[in-house]
Amino acid sequence: MKTKTSVIGTLAIVVFSAAIAASASPREKHSPYVQSVFELVLNDGSRVYGQVEKEDGTEILFRTTSGAALRTPKARIVSMRPVLGRMVRGEFRREDPNDTRLAFGPTARSVGRGQAYLGVYQGIVPFVQVGVTDRFSIGGGTPLIFAFDDWDRPYWVSPKLQVYSGETASAAVGLLHAFAGGESVGVGYAVFTKERPGGAFTLGTGIAYSSDGVAGAVAMVGGEVPVRRNIKFITENYVWDSTFVTSGGVRFFGERLAADLVIAVAVTQGTAFAFPVVNFVYRF
Repeated sequence: MKTKTSVIGTLAIVVFSAAIAASASPREKHSPYVQSVFELVLNDGSRVYGQVEKEDGTEILFRTTSGAALRTPKARIVSMRPVLGRMVRGEFRREDPNDTRLAFGPTARSVGRGQAYLGVYQGIVPFVQVGVTDRFSIGGGTPLIFAFDDWDRPYWVSPKLQVYSGETASAAVGLLHAFAGGESVGVGYAVFTKERPGGAFTLGTGIAYSSDGVAGAVAMVGGEVPVRRNIKFITENYVWDSTFVTSGGVRFFGERLAADLVIAVAVTQGTAFAFPVVNFVYRF
């Protein structure tokens, strides 16, 4: 009874806080530490980020995100286009279109109002998440398997509320609740993400529950480390009851599309087994 009360309380907080957020004054589309700058690529292969301060017919004065002034002839410019990213202690980090999730679990970052992403887990489990406000989003999904009767088809919903957003840290609460054949399971969770110059880490805790009364605490530790401007290493690790799951792999991403190639290892009751995780996400 105590566990069910906690879960219901978490959901109530999410819904109530979302209503407050929806009625608040409009905010910027992206969180405060995300900004749009120009990516300048020169013919010698160098790449810098910043803003154009001045230009004439033959050259431009470009101010980088670190504050340096770069004067260059236009003939040396291969491309110059706006990109989204974040400043983390003086370093500009290009935006990952799937930064609200690790390979599976959530980070504390939010989907901006009016934004959405469509993803596929393991090639057969599509899902979608839509930003209702800059802090509150909701989504769901169902497997691409047609052996179920219509009334027994499993599906899930995933409301999420960002309760804090700072320059280098954020926190969120949410719920993943799944239904199948008259039964239901879910996880009510809270996550904290800290941005660091060398990447980011996410800590999470929650209560996993089912409609038959089974419940248990879950803890998660995850991390992201940029390898190149469009590649990052990701890891995600869980502990609940007598089960431990660890994973590691890479994410390849462009402006809108991200792909995860991860190997996970689960250890339960003294037995270990490994399985691949392949995910794709497209952000609108």
